[in-house]
Amino acid sequence: MVKLSNTKLIDSNTLLKKQLKNNDFRKEYESLKKEYEIAKQIIELRKKAKMTQKQLAKKAGTSQPAIARLESGEYNNLSLTFLNKIGKALKVVPEVRFKKLKHAN
Repeated sequence: MVKLSNTKLIDSNTLLKKQLKNNDFRKEYESLKKEYEIAKQIIELRKKAKMTQKQLAKKAGTSQPAIARLESGEYNNLSLTFLNKIGKALKVVPEVRFKKLKHAN
């Protein structure tokens, strides 16, 4: 058994705030932010519904590994059709909007 005498645990929000002070980290985080926000919302909605990934997958007509990839924030080729299936299973509707780019030419 390993004894952790001087180890201080911090929550993910505190860690993120600390990491965002690094310019390189902040730029990379901002480029991926939307993907992770969707993942975070789905995790929160699934937990609120007291569902496992496997239960959500069954309700949405997909596999548990697909839900795990979605919740990891690294789901490639995410479609609105797939999000609609997940939303229906969680009794929510996904909302997609277009916003003008800040530095559009």
